[in-house]
Amino acid sequence: MKNKHWSRVEYLHETVKNKNITIKGQHSYYSDCWDDGFETSVVRYLYGDEVSLQWEPLWEIDKLYIGDYVCIGAQAVILMGGNHTHRMDWFSLYPFMDKLEEAYIGKGDTHIHDGVWIGMRAMIMPGVTVGEGAIIVANSVVSKNVEPYSIVGGIPARHLKYRFEPKIIEQLLSLNIYQWSEQKFETLRPLLCQSSIDKLLIAEKQFIE
Repeated sequence: MKNKHWSRVEYLHETVKNKNITIKGQHSYYSDCWDDGFETSVVRYLYGDEVSLQWEPLWEIDKLYIGDYVCIGAQAVILMGGNHTHRMDWFSLYPFMDKLEEAYIGKGDTHIHDGVWIGMRAMIMPGVTVGEGAIIVANSVVSKNVEPYSIVGGIPARHLKYRFEPKIIEQLLSLNIYQWSEQKFETLRPLLCQSSIDKLLIAEKQFIE
């Protein structure tokens, strides 16, 4: 096994085994230098690992969906629903075993859409959807859905700004960039690495497969 170094990354489609995690495409990565890797260190409290796989689930299992071209910074945490047995509306917060099923309130699946960048040590709470092209600032705690092409940060994470003007965001979303064929994506990729929406729109319109 090669020595870990911050210049190397873990490609998720090559390493993820948990059937409750769906990885789209072959480009999403995790900067795994400082811990034990994505499934072991990042994804917390998700059924389907070698221990919980043997358990009989008491509730519907939440799923994790990660899009393509997602960049996940070192020591980020994606918190899933397996430990959410602390009822704030009960007098006691303690997870008594005979009340465990009643105590659980699911948050639903977690979705991290295409082209997202999650900064170092950021935490994504259960049931959150992070929209296409969004940025999560390092050390943030995300407890609410994040809009496409927006930047959020803080504890709890709040909207800081949009990466582009509303019209440009609308145009980017309408292009369905991350649904393009491999040929189209590779041909137009140079125009994704710049900031002229007009050049991108013209080239996309002229592209013939």
